[in-house]
Amino acid sequence: MTMLANSAAARDILYQVHSQTNIRQHEKDGPLIVTRGEGAYIYDDSGNRYLDAMSGLWCVALGYSDTAVKDAVKAQIDDLPYFHLFAHRSNDPSIDLAEKLIRNSPGMARVIFQCSGSEANDTAVKLVWYYWNALGKPEKKKIIARKRAYHGTGVASGSLTFLPNIHREFDLPLDRFLHVTCPHYYREGLPGESEADFVKRLADELERLILAEGPDTVGGFFAEPVMGTGGVVVPPEGYFEAIQAVLKKYDVLNVSDEVICGFGRAGTYWGAEAVGYKPDMITCAKALSSAYLPISAVLVSQKILDAMREQSDKVGVFGHGYTYGGHPVCAAAALATLKRYEELDTTSNAREVGAYFQKRLAELKDHPIVGEVRGIGLMAGVELVGDKATKAPFDASLGAAAACSRFALERGLITRDLGQTMSFSPPLVVTREEIDFIVNTFRVALDQTADYARAKAAA
Repeated sequence: MTMLANSAAARDILYQVHSQTNIRQHEKDGPLIVTRGEGAYIYDDSGNRYLDAMSGLWCVALGYSDTAVKDAVKAQIDDLPYFHLFAHRSNDPSIDLAEKLIRNSPGMARVIFQCSGSEANDTAVKLVWYYWNALGKPEKKKIIARKRAYHGTGVASGSLTFLPNIHREFDLPLDRFLHVTCPHYYREGLPGESEADFVKRLADELERLILAEGPDTVGGFFAEPVMGTGGVVVPPEGYFEAIQAVLKKYDVLNVSDEVICGFGRAGTYWGAEAVGYKPDMITCAKALSSAYLPISAVLVSQKILDAMREQSDKVGVFGHGYTYGGHPVCAAAALATLKRYEELDTTSNAREVGAYFQKRLAELKDHPIVGEVRGIGLMAGVELVGDKATKAPFDASLGAAAACSRFALERGLITRDLGQTMSFSPPLVVTREEIDFIVNTFRVALDQTADYARAKAAA
């Protein structure tokens, strides 16, 4: 990339470190600088338009520049730009938002606010430990997640996560964090194994792990209803019912990470509803404010709340919280966002246009480099393979998925490569016409990727 010495791109390289980015490569290639957004589209500093089929990072559910949310933010800044929730203080937007979340929740009792999904999952980890201490079971502290899970990049949330880049050279995961098989039948199913047998094997694996570690030492289980960054993995039918039976047997708390799936992405208000998951806690972020401002929340059930009350009787102050938790401007943005979801009926759109999206993407199953197309609602993954018959992925040195993402970008489409999976998460307000553009453009990118991989392998 050629850039002027004092250009925005040059200064970006000089002054910023980018998350989930190869630092050396970024210094060579520079950034795509986004200057504005409207609806499902973003524009770069050269005026090029792109359909953002990833909603930023799974999060801009209303699309860009929703006037009602922007107006709510401006009004709240004029009234009260900040106040905290420490030491019995509060503010109206946080109260209203907490009430809204509880009324829309599957039996939760209270809300604790943070700023990000990572912070929400860190908080949920601490609450698992806090809960078992309250019940006089201080050894019941180990927490189980799944391989390929993504729950954030904090010290605790990064330990829940099981992706190589999150752990390598960071000394993660910490002790107390355990992982079981990802519920991806296409990749993890054994030859001749039915989906029902696969589900039973994963439930048995979970039970064996709990027994091996000792049931009195295992306190929590974290799961995304549909795994996002791990490759858009939709669990097989009956998976959560089987898993929860084991967890109930050994008295293990369930946490549903709804940071991606919450607020309609899967075609239901909470992703847990779509897959039969009944959690003790819910974490959410991203679409909570359509990412217009940073805010996240942990919703706790009555039994968690009761334990927290008992701890207050014992230790006094609840010693957890963040300066910006329940920030009134962020809460106002979230309230306006939830209202817009209701006005636009975005959950129904995710279900109905999502069904069309899944149908159109399924047309790509016969493509020579597509191994599997999977998804639910308005989230989907297309797994690329070097050999369709054996399911063998492309050799990593070919960089096929990165090339596919680049080819799509050159045609005005933003997707995201997750290892060998191309992921999609368009705004919940996306139209059928925009879905057609996504699929038709992506098909061309697939064709280019096939040609690219053949040429590079032959070189």
